[in-house]
Amino acid sequence: MGKRKNSGVSRDEEEEVEVENHSSSNEKSLYEVLNVAKTASQQEIKKAYYKLALRLHPDKNPGDEEAKEKFQQLQKVISILGDEEKRAVYDQTGCVDDADLAGDVVENLKTFFRAMYKKVTEADIEEFEVNYRGSDSEKKDLFDLYKKCKGNMNKLFCSMLCSDPKLDSHRFKDLLDEAIAAGELKETKAYRKWANKVSEMKPPTSPLRRKEKSVKQSESDLLAIISQLRNERKDRFDSMFSTLVSNYSHLHLPWVIYFVMNMPALTIQHNLV
Repeated sequence: MGKRKNSGVSRDEEEEVEVENHSSSNEKSLYEVLNVAKTASQQEIKKAYYKLALRLHPDKNPGDEEAKEKFQQLQKVISILGDEEKRAVYDQTGCVDDADLAGDVVENLKTFFRAMYKKVTEADIEEFEVNYRGSDSEKKDLFDLYKKCKGNMNKLFCSMLCSDPKLDSHRFKDLLDEAIAAGELKETKAYRKWANKVSEMKPPTSPLRRKEKSVKQSESDLLAIISQLRNERKDRFDSMFSTLVSNYSHLHLPWVIYFVMNMPALTIQHNLV
């Protein structure tokens, strides 16, 4: 048997190259699943998650095992990108320490979600939120996430649909305390520490009612969206990579659809809608 030719590259160097290639190939994957740019804010990531999650929620798809599986995988994605520390590690390494998100799973999720992404409107989100908040379904999700997060409420709020710590902390605490007292859930140190802090805070007067934005705030949001879309168009000419990112990066703002549909003067290229 002939000797293997020495390529002049050590095994350590080969492994380093393999790791770098692996990281670069997976670096954007989870962001692509949510159709957001890598630079997206935590709030933008959460909005993109809501838009997909409301389509896949078990209540919307009774008996659909595929939707249930995709919803669970989506929760794993937001558990990484929705957590600043885990997201930072992911951004640096490009690696996902979860067998359920290995191999072609992320790519399949990206394709699956992209096909349904345009079907969700702002009205859909608002309707779902009104029916979901305060429902038995929300309560079940709260308990499931409590177990999954082991009582870490900061992590729970990252994945909990339609939640707002300022509005829902007292409401969630009451539900969880009741379940703990009944033996349905086990109290953890992380939860008790959080619950004690919440007890010292003044509860909101109407936790199930969202504050409507003022006209001035809505106009400010719209100007920000228009400015962002203009920047994205410009970025598409920089390179093929930035083109792919720009085509979908706006989708982390689901409510932009409402403004676009109601402003005929605002011309948006069809591949941005």
